[in-house]
Amino acid sequence: MRIAMIGVGYVGLVSGACFSEFGIDVVCVDQDAEKIERLRQAKIPIYEPGLDALVESNVSANRLSFTTDLTAAVREADAVFIAVGTPSRHGDGYADLSYVHAAVEEIARALDGYTVVVMKSTVPVGTAREIQNTLRSLAPEREIDVVSNPEFLREGSALDDFMRPDRVIIGAESEKAREIMRKIYRPLYLIETPIHFTSLEAAELTKYASNGFLAMKVTFMNEIADLCEKVGADVHDVAKGIGLDGRIGAKFLHPGPGYGGSCFPKDTRALVEIAKRAAAPLRLIETVVEVNVARKRQMAQRILAALGPKPSGKTVAVLGLTFKPNTDDVRESPSLDIVPVLEDAGVQVRVFDPEGMEEARKHLKNATYCSNSYEAMEGADALAILTEWNEFRSLDVARMKTCLRHPVVVDLRNVCNPEEMRAAGFDYRAIGRSSTAA
Repeated sequence: MRIAMIGVGYVGLVSGACFSEFGIDVVCVDQDAEKIERLRQAKIPIYEPGLDALVESNVSANRLSFTTDLTAAVREADAVFIAVGTPSRHGDGYADLSYVHAAVEEIARALDGYTVVVMKSTVPVGTAREIQNTLRSLAPEREIDVVSNPEFLREGSALDDFMRPDRVIIGAESEKAREIMRKIYRPLYLIETPIHFTSLEAAELTKYASNGFLAMKVTFMNEIADLCEKVGADVHDVAKGIGLDGRIGAKFLHPGPGYGGSCFPKDTRALVEIAKRAAAPLRLIETVVEVNVARKRQMAQRILAALGPKPSGKTVAVLGLTFKPNTDDVRESPSLDIVPVLEDAGVQVRVFDPEGMEEARKHLKNATYCSNSYEAMEGADALAILTEWNEFRSLDVARMKTCLRHPVVVDLRNVCNPEEMRAAGFDYRAIGRSSTAA
């Protein structure tokens, strides 16, 4: 079995490395020659725990390789996976499919013999069928099946998600294509992973519906946290209480400054547009998008309020720039909305993140970048925690108090112990907790 993986971004690189770990020969293709050369030298362009070792071991075993030659890779492949970017289109939020269409045209010219073309990128409902029609039009003499196989990878735990997934969704319409996909995912059959075969459209919509529901769950809990503050309840008690209900589950019930990353914002916007075009508007998801945008601004105002009536000229230490821990991804991270609001108010911002500093520099050009948490806090009038990295959970409270000019902490991820912080004399403000300062 041989796979060509078109695109070596986050999804393509993780998927290609994991498929090669399954024992499949995988060729990853990208037009970026510099990126391909760096990958050949085992230089990984993204931070994902364990990915560097997985790539290196499979390259050494000659199961994983990298090339810019799409034609050669496709002609030798039993299945061609498309894993190119589908960013939000400016204006309407619909997925930009220009990279997908460009890849399909190249694939059509390279096809030789029966081939399964698998859409791994997140694309609007109907795209796989459109691709199928395009390929059969451009290469009428070739036998082609198109499959939709959406990814469900969480940044920071992507390898485990791929190797031990909750389920695998495969939209396929011929038994021949289904058999190819069964062979590709055979290691997961052996551990009894649910493999769910559907139509092309159902597979595409499953991806969007999953992310839409999870984004709604996060947003719901953020609003419940606000209510908890008003009525004197602790949001963590409430979250545990409702999470014990098997119909709800405990995951994605942690309050914070709003969701970000490469999936939830993009996919919820696209889902709203898909629904509008189908004349079946999703009012819940529309509201989720609006509430999440507003929440990030509200969190910036919380930090400003903690600085007192005249924040201009003061300094805030910000810990955490990525949208979540264990990644270097800052795409649509709350930090990208919060830090500029602070700066516009005349606040000096000192920042630290364990992995996201390089990416953040491209967006937050006026902040002062520090080498560790305590350097960021040195002389600051307040500390704001935006990402729940583990190392922020074990900060030395006494040292924090020594570093900060004023003992003010705005914990937007609830990583600190409220009783410990207040006992140490901090003005400690959390999210949805009874210890939050009014």
